[in-house]
Amino acid sequence: MSTGNYQEINSTIFSNLQNKAIDMGLQQTYLPESHQLEFSENNEWLLKVSLPWSMEFSRTKGLLKREDYHLALVMIRAGIACMGYFHNGEMVNHKVFRAYMVRQKQGKSQIKYLKTKGKSRAGSRIRLGESEQFFEDINERLLNYSDQYPITHWGISCSKTLWPYFFGANPPPPFGKKQENLMSIPFHVQHPDFETLQEIHRKLNSFQLLISDLGRRKFDTIEGQTPPKKQDQDLEDW
Repeated sequence: MSTGNYQEINSTIFSNLQNKAIDMGLQQTYLPESHQLEFSENNEWLLKVSLPWSMEFSRTKGLLKREDYHLALVMIRAGIACMGYFHNGEMVNHKVFRAYMVRQKQGKSQIKYLKTKGKSRAGSRIRLGESEQFFEDINERLLNYSDQYPITHWGISCSKTLWPYFFGANPPPPFGKKQENLMSIPFHVQHPDFETLQEIHRKLNSFQLLISDLGRRKFDTIEGQTPPKKQDQDLEDW
C-alpha cells in the first residue's frame, strides 16, 4: 500500500536508497513500461523510483544520460490540451488548444453528454463539432512533431475514456496505443497549460519516489526529499 503521492528526491538520496535497499537484500527490478526501479521483499514492493526520462537504465552500467534525446508531451483535459517538443531538455515548441466542449449548467463535456442525451440541439451540435476539431488539431500538431523530429519518447496524460476519440480522430496520432515508446505521464495534470507543461517536464527529468507503508517503516525518515504538493482532484473524469 502506498503512502500517497510521488516525492522528489535528488540523485544523492536515490543512490543512498538504492545502496541501502541492496544491502537489505531487497530485489531490484527495472520496469521498462514506466521507467521505474522497484525494490521488493517477498513479492511486496517497498520502494518505486521513477527515473529521469532523460536517462536510460542499463543493468550493467546503471543510469546513463541519453544522447540526442527528443521528447514530445501531450496532456488533454475537457476543452483544453497542451503539447510540447523538447530536445535535450530544452523546449523547442509548444502549443495550447482550447475548444467549447463543456455544457455550462451541468459542467459535463460534450462527449459524455452525447452518451445519454444525443445531439439534437444546436448547441450540442456546435460543441460536438468543436470536439472533433479539437482532436484533429491536436493530432496535426503531433504529426508535425513526428515529421520534423526523431521522437525518442511520447509522453501522454489523457483519460482512457477519451482514447477512442483521440486515436479515432482524422488524422490519428502518430503513434499507436501500445507503441513501445509511448509512455504515460505518471503525475496528476489538473489544467494543461504552458506552466503545467514546464513543471511536468521538470518532474519527468527528476527522481520521484513512491514508498509503501512497509517501506516507510523499514527506511525510517528519508532526508533530502521534496515534500509532495497536495494534488487537486480532476473537476471531471472524462
